[in-house]
Amino acid sequence: MTYALDTNTLSYIIRGEGEVDKRFEQEIIEAGNSYAIAPVAIYELQRWLMDNPTHEMELLAQELDLLYQNVRSKAEMSAASWEKAAEIYVKLKQGGNLIEEADIFIAAYCLVNQYVLVTNNLRHFTRIEGLNCVNWKV
Repeated sequence: MTYALDTNTLSYIIRGEGEVDKRFEQEIIEAGNSYAIAPVAIYELQRWLMDNPTHEMELLAQELDLLYQNVRSKAEMSAASWEKAAEIYVKLKQGGNLIEEADIFIAAYCLVNQYVLVTNNLRHFTRIEGLNCVNWKV
């Protein structure tokens, strides 16, 4: 199984937040599952880290780099992912349930690559049909 780590999950892991960090260790290191990081999630975290240039943020950036270097599945946003994102956008808009576009891109990435999304934002992502989500924070 491959888990795709949402931006909030990544931030919990690089900051060493207890329950999420522990679940990452259980599901990836101990159980031997792999993980992926959507390019959009990397962008969101890099933007946050660069916008807050402190020593602590430099250390977190190093943690993120290390996490990304160890990714076993480095799928990019393919043409199929962008097309799926457009489909999701239209469906959510028609239903009056739009979410942030970055979340739509992450969902499309997961759907196309058949990844399980690890997120603390189930409220948004459960609106997307067929997306398999779990929350490691609970």
